[in-house]
Amino acid sequence: MSSGTNAERDAILAALTPVVEGIAATFGPVCEVVLHDYRNPEQSVVAVAGSVTGRTVGGAMSEIGMRVLARGDEAADELNYVTRTRDGGQVKSSTMVLRDSTGAVFGALCVNVDVSAVTQVHGLLGALAGLGAAPAELPTTTFGNDIDSVVDALFDAHRSRQRGSWAELGREERVELFGGLDTRGVFAVRGAVEQVAARLGISRASAYNYLSRARAAHDTSPGGTA
Repeated sequence: MSSGTNAERDAILAALTPVVEGIAATFGPVCEVVLHDYRNPEQSVVAVAGSVTGRTVGGAMSEIGMRVLARGDEAADELNYVTRTRDGGQVKSSTMVLRDSTGAVFGALCVNVDVSAVTQVHGLLGALAGLGAAPAELPTTTFGNDIDSVVDALFDAHRSRQRGSWAELGREERVELFGGLDTRGVFAVRGAVEQVAARLGISRASAYNYLSRARAAHDTSPGGTA
């Protein structure tokens, strides 16, 4: 990455910093706006206004950001999706990727709106009107200032879909586990391989071996790049 590209990216982030404050002020206390610099995933938050997810400057990206990071320059904006925080709150979010003049993704501008109260009112009005349809189950998203907690949450969510302990998994299932985590951007974070290895009780070398196998399998699959 050239110094010129870095200077351009720094300028874009600097120009967007007052926009963060302006958007949050416009929508009030239910709105949070977060500006991310993905050149430093572990401390990607460079500006924040509002407090919906408790983010602070110097905090880590969420698992949504890790997903964007994993997609690289193929990442696209994700607009008006509703998710649930780990404490049960409901948040409507939009993630808009930032690109430099070469088209490379290097950050994101994220808007989070707490819609918990609106959802409760909607449910109450529906009940009064006799509309008893159950609300759709929302995915849970981990928002945290500590990247390790985000990696752990992604690991736990992925492991919950697999049956049996690590020792009971076959080789293909083990490779699939590492491939799934890789697709969600876990291994774009420094130290994540060691963190996952520790959670599984395996060596760092074994973890890298399974990750290598997973990436090789992806590259030779019909949707891969080989």
